[in-house]
Amino acid sequence: MATHAEEYVIDAVDHRGFAAGRSITGRWRAAWFILGVEVAERFAHFGIGTNLISYLTGPLGQSTAVAAANVNAWFGISTLLPVLGAFVADAFLGRYRTIIIASLIYVLGLAFLTLSAFLVPKTTEVTSSSSSSFLNALFFFSLYLVAIGQSGHKPCVQAFGADQFDEKDSQEKSDRSSFFNWWFSMSAGTCLAVLVVVYIQEYVSWALGFGIPSVFMVISLVLFVLGRRSYRYSKKRQEEETNPFTRIGRVFFLAFKNQRLSSSELRKLKLEANPCQGSPEELRFLNKALLVPNDSAEGEIACSSTDVEDATALVKLIPVWLTTLAYAIPYAQYMTFFTKQGVTMERTIFTGVTIPPASLQVFLGISVFLFVPIYDRVFVPIARSITKDPCGITMLKRIGTGMVLSSFTMVIAALVESKRLEIAKEHGLIDQPKATVPMLIWWLIPQYLLLGLADVYTIVGMQEFFYSQVPTELRSIGLSLYSSALGVGSLLSSLLISLIDLATGGDAGDSWFNSNLNRAHLDYFYWLLAVLSAVGFITFLFISKSYIYRRVDEV
Repeated sequence: MATHAEEYVIDAVDHRGFAAGRSITGRWRAAWFILGVEVAERFAHFGIGTNLISYLTGPLGQSTAVAAANVNAWFGISTLLPVLGAFVADAFLGRYRTIIIASLIYVLGLAFLTLSAFLVPKTTEVTSSSSSSFLNALFFFSLYLVAIGQSGHKPCVQAFGADQFDEKDSQEKSDRSSFFNWWFSMSAGTCLAVLVVVYIQEYVSWALGFGIPSVFMVISLVLFVLGRRSYRYSKKRQEEETNPFTRIGRVFFLAFKNQRLSSSELRKLKLEANPCQGSPEELRFLNKALLVPNDSAEGEIACSSTDVEDATALVKLIPVWLTTLAYAIPYAQYMTFFTKQGVTMERTIFTGVTIPPASLQVFLGISVFLFVPIYDRVFVPIARSITKDPCGITMLKRIGTGMVLSSFTMVIAALVESKRLEIAKEHGLIDQPKATVPMLIWWLIPQYLLLGLADVYTIVGMQEFFYSQVPTELRSIGLSLYSSALGVGSLLSSLLISLIDLATGGDAGDSWFNSNLNRAHLDYFYWLLAVLSAVGFITFLFISKSYIYRRVDEV
């Protein structure tokens, strides 16, 4: 295992801090190796999360609203914690060692999760309250231990993969854009989890269904360690010896101390470089960090222009991040209510074979797997010839396109749910929650396919955008920003569900999320999300028009 010091020591480096003489084959060999490792991790993650709502409403006996809120909360926390994992990696441990430690925690959490499922009684006999409390505590402890493990694995592996390409080389920059596209095609691993693991969980054993992802995660860790000699490691530049968070945090500290400095005093300095030139006026207060405060201790120096540039770049990302929450809230529904809709519908493929409702999520993966190569090999070259942009269209335009598709997804989901409720009413099934509504589950396929297409645009665009727009040594943090947006969106979804359920009376009233879905109104919820998504896109459009990208020589 490489130590933090070893991670930045390589035999031959050029002036940019990258291994010299790397061929295209060498770059992609390491990248594909890392891609393969991530497929195994995604298999483990989705093997747990895909059918989690069925486990909570089944063996653990929770109501639909409570289970959906718990799934959203777990998904939200597990996609927020990577910010902490990225901080630890960028500030202390380095990406390689963080991935190793996080993977070990991940495996431990999966093992406990398997144990908790194994201990759940196989019969419908009522268990004692103490036993039930213990099983619930063990289950949620294991679930969040997995989230902690993912926090170090998720942002660092992708950043480590992107590190195999030098963006200051035009060919490698183009290859890096393709890498982000193909990275998301790891939905192949998700498809396997949906098709195989979910079926085992539903019809064989929940313990075995959780145990298989445990084995795959062990394989993931072994593969990653075996490939250590083929990776490209960034050289630790001399000017980066200071903790990047200390360096950038000092900019805000000095700018605050100099807040009373007038603009005329700033102009008198005749600074050679104005790092905030062209940025919104409200960001220019960071320029004041270029001065030593009058009351400073002897020997204290001002921040460099590079420090101020990096701090400014982070501040400029905040409004973009906030507007992407409008995409993240609708995105959270495919693991909860999409699945619960499928439970009530006709799922027989042929006599004796019934498809688990969560398995329909395979179409989200199929959509991504189909559209990524079309986007990368067809759309990008055509768009490149028109826009002259190496990536075809800008990253923000890509994100915005996906947000529009997300809003359309919610419209389609609302229309399908309205149709399902209408059929249930026609056949007198309103008060028969366990009866099968005579409507084929395939009606749900369009909303999965469209959400997958939205992912190709927005999620991949967010990954590349946040990776490229942060300071070089904070790129693990950059990638965690995209996942944190999904996490906060999922938590907001959980809060929204709880509030609406409370306001509409819960299961005893006319709740939109009544456990009897034939009396619920998921269609109202989907229409609400469609409107929120549309408003978010309009706000995003306004903000993105004023955004100025970081220059390549800045990063």
